Amino acid sequence: MTTRVLSDTGVMLGRSLRHVTRSMDTIITVTIMPIAFMLLFVYVFGGAIQSGTDNYTTYLLPGILLIAIASGVSYTAFRLFSDLQSGIFERFHSMPIARSSVLWGHVLTSLVSNAISVVIIVLVGLLMGFRSSAGVLAWLAVAGILALFTLTLTWVAVIAGLGASSTDGATAFSYPIIFLPFVSSAFVPTDTMPGPVRAFAENQPVTSIVNTIRALLEQQPVGGDIWVALGWCVGVLVVAYAFAMVAYRRRIA
Repeated sequence: MTTRVLSDTGVMLGRSLRHVTRSMDTIITVTIMPIAFMLLFVYVFGGAIQSGTDNYTTYLLPGILLIAIASGVSYTAFRLFSDLQSGIFERFHSMPIARSSVLWGHVLTSLVSNAISVVIIVLVGLLMGFRSSAGVLAWLAVAGILALFTLTLTWVAVIAGLGASSTDGATAFSYPIIFLPFVSSAFVPTDTMPGPVRAFAENQPVTSIVNTIRALLEQQPVGGDIWVALGWCVGVLVVAYAFAMVAYRRRIA
């Protein structure tokens, strides 16, 4: 059974990836906004922002990557909603394939397409002055955290795609998530914020994730932030996956 699920998921992944490669504008669109934010904050606002570091691009990059991922997963909801509206799900379910493979094809496509966007943004960051002394293990840890964050948000996107009644409704869920990095340590240290804003910023998931990635890239101790980051991601992932599977069963019943 496991072999069959993996095989069917591979087929669904190939199908979904072909759709992405035929419309590379989705990846381009996802990368343009975060890169524009990076250019704006580094070259326009950077001189006025007190981040406590000499290299603001390096300080900024982790938050920019999270914004890119939050923007990118919205396309998963859009593609899933489009499949539901076109009736292709009914065709798949009439075939002898594992039903979960249909969803996993979209989820894995999100991981691949967002990984491409992350690489592009890191390369642009290097051109803008981003530097890191991190070793291979630290970079692998960063990649793992970003992959887990992508997987978590993608399953949230699956819920949106399955439950939406319109294209706008399928993608609108990503707007609050894209906004979260702006009220976190992504752009400025939280100790520069007013009391209530600082309290929110220090107790929302993006801050712990950003702090963890930043510490890894700067070869600094990650402290307890990494456990808070992993706890947020794994907790939301488990809940989102459970809700998504319930919504999926109801949709195909």
